[in-house]
Amino acid sequence: LKEISYIHAEGYPAGEMKHGPIALLDAKVPVVAIAMPGVVYDKVLSNAQEAKARDARLLGVVADNDTEAPKVFNDLLYVPEIEELLSPILTVIPLQLLSYHIAYRRGLDVDQPRNLAKSVTVE
Repeated sequence: LKEISYIHAEGYPAGEMKHGPIALLDAKVPVVAIAMPGVVYDKVLSNAQEAKARDARLLGVVADNDTEAPKVFNDLLYVPEIEELLSPILTVIPLQLLSYHIAYRRGLDVDQPRNLAKSVTVE
């Protein structure tokens, strides 16, 4: 998101939300959460509810059969439910598309972000 849309964005593990980022939340700060079934699902939903209590707009990447997420999130991106270990591979796709569409709507060249160069270092 940062690289192609030039919007400041921070990625945090759900467990770190109360160690600083939560102080920044208000109606002007969108929060994107990945809430897939697994060992931290309930904690992610709890964090989302805390963000919602601070008026943040919530976007959730969730399993397509999730019945709890629509009660918490303002907007949802659905993906098929998958084994927890594999879910990062699947959930990154809608987030990449979100980044692409945000940059495109801002009229930015998504294929050639400024100040970035493709390089390979061989040692």
